[in-house]
Amino acid sequence: MLTLWGRTNSINVQKVLWCIEELRLPYRRIEAGREFGVVDTPEYRRMNPNGLVPTIEDDGFVLWESNAIVRYLAAKHGEGSLWPADPRIRADADRWMDWQTTTFGPAMGPAFHGLIRTAPEKRDAQAIAQSVAKAEPMAALLDAHLAERPFIAGEAFTVGDIAAGA
Repeated sequence: MLTLWGRTNSINVQKVLWCIEELRLPYRRIEAGREFGVVDTPEYRRMNPNGLVPTIEDDGFVLWESNAIVRYLAAKHGEGSLWPADPRIRADADRWMDWQTTTFGPAMGPAFHGLIRTAPEKRDAQAIAQSVAKAEPMAALLDAHLAERPFIAGEAFTVGDIAAGA
């Protein structure tokens, strides 16, 4: 059975959970990260040397990094749906997954962490404002893209929607 390590309040874990639910896969989840610990244990570090969540184990295969996990599960269980059969559509979905990780996530990360994960009295208003200023044009880019199609890679819901949607 598929095992997922991670806490539900992690956006990266949420991507994997969303994918698992879309694919209707049986799984078990082990609380890990932040208040749950686990990620600094030698056992976990053997699976994921970064000590972050999520990590999965699927019949002896261990994988970490949320977008890699989503791609793997979709390729294994969702070909023709979450994992488009057409390589161009799949590449388009893939591009938006990478964009989320390399462009949008880093732009909005400081605002997210500052507003959601930091107590009000400890927030850095300048860092949050800079993050919002960087993230707004990226959100507008995604919005303009989605104005021309129902889903991120065209006519159907794919892995790209999961990454950008989370």
